[in-house]
Amino acid sequence: MSSKRNVVRVTILNEDYNIRSDASAEHTRAVAEYVDRAIRQVMSSGLVVESSRAAILAALQIAGELFETRENTEQLSRSIRSLSEETRALLSSDG
Repeated sequence: MSSKRNVVRVTILNEDYNIRSDASAEHTRAVAEYVDRAIRQVMSSGLVVESSRAAILAALQIAGELFETRENTEQLSRSIRSLSEETRALLSSDG
C-alpha cells in the first residue's frame, strides 16, 4: 500500500466530504459522482424521500452491480481457461 494518500473534496447530496484515498483524485471524484447519481436516482423515483434510506438503497443497487460484474468476470475467466485448454490440446495433437 502506498504511503502517499490523496485528500479529495467531493460533494454528495449537496454535502462536502474530504476523502483520503490511495486512488487518484480523478478516480475518487468519479466514484463520488457515481454514488451521488445513484442516490439521486433513488430519490427521484418518488418512493423514498429520506436521504439516509435513499443512500442505503443506492448502496444495495451498487453492490448488486458489483456482484453481477464479479460473476460475469468469473464466467469469462472460466471460458477463457477452457478455450486455452482446448487450444493447447489441439496444438499438441498436431505436432
